[in-house]
Amino acid sequence: MDWIKIAFYAFAATAVVSAGAVISVRNPVNAVLCLILTFFSVACVWLLVGAEFLGVALILVYVGAVMVLFLFVVMMLDIDVAALREGWVKFLPVGMVVAVVMLVQVLTLLGVRARAAAPFPENAASIAADASNTKWLAGYLFTDFILPFEFAAVILTVAVVAAVMITLRKRTGIKTQNPAEQSRVKASDRLRMVSMPAEKPAPPASAAEGEGQA
Repeated sequence: MDWIKIAFYAFAATAVVSAGAVISVRNPVNAVLCLILTFFSVACVWLLVGAEFLGVALILVYVGAVMVLFLFVVMMLDIDVAALREGWVKFLPVGMVVAVVMLVQVLTLLGVRARAAAPFPENAASIAADASNTKWLAGYLFTDFILPFEFAAVILTVAVVAAVMITLRKRTGIKTQNPAEQSRVKASDRLRMVSMPAEKPAPPASAAEGEGQA
């Protein structure tokens, strides 16, 4: 019985199911929990096939930054944060299910890697003997796959700019700045010369009373 393939299909099925739950559930907190499970399942797949650097980077970068992603969702969708803070206990069942599944995946990964004599695929052992996983990945990424890597960087940059533009919508009741209008301003728009006739000031009241008594 090939335990590596069984674990691979189990991790892949968990990732697909949890990814479907991310876009199907209505509550954003449940969606974030399912997204964490998706990232963790994919990371287990990377660790299973011998790509330790990709698996650890996926957990540290994506799972670690998922709360920042949740904050971006709150800003873009105008979710009532006060309502979400009320009754966090109702999210406990989903959180417990995600935690139990992640624990089972970790134990399965440890057991399978302990039973396997070599990582999957078979040529990964010879590759790892010549260089570390990080060095091998960097060598291929910046030589043979440099063009797709640059395309991915451009796509991610466009996505970041698009996310910022989505959040920059007009709202009533707050003070905002328009850099385009500020750069087009002229001196005549800010300064206006007004011609007013000169008037003789009235004498003080004490001086007028002294002249009347005299």
